[in-house]
Amino acid sequence: QLQAFGGGLVQAGGSLRLSCVASGDTFSTYGVGWFRQVSGKDREFVAAISWSGTNTYYTDSVKSRFAISRDNTKNTVYLQMNSLKPEDTAVYYCVADRVGWGPKVKYEFWGQGTLVTVSS
Repeated sequence: QLQAFGGGLVQAGGSLRLSCVASGDTFSTYGVGWFRQVSGKDREFVAAISWSGTNTYYTDSVKSRFAISRDNTKNTVYLQMNSLKPEDTAVYYCVADRVGWGPKVKYEFWGQGTLVTVSS
């Protein structure tokens, strides 16, 4: 089970940090990441991180602004979002998978989502 939190309202140019806590004792063996969805549109891959945290992958629109990280001792994955833009407004979902990580994985587990709103 994944529980995401940290969303909220922020002005353009501001920052937010999302957190996602996983239950269970095998978190360190899961690839994890973040997706986002705007109402009426398909879910979009945002970022992913490998099991050990050594490797990361970002969609082009967030590179250099967002940073994904994980703390396996706390069963937590983070998404630090800087220089936020109105187009980053979406519901953000954390995801996890026992097999892989990256943009093309069909993630097995999904959190409930947390809303990020960026005002102009």
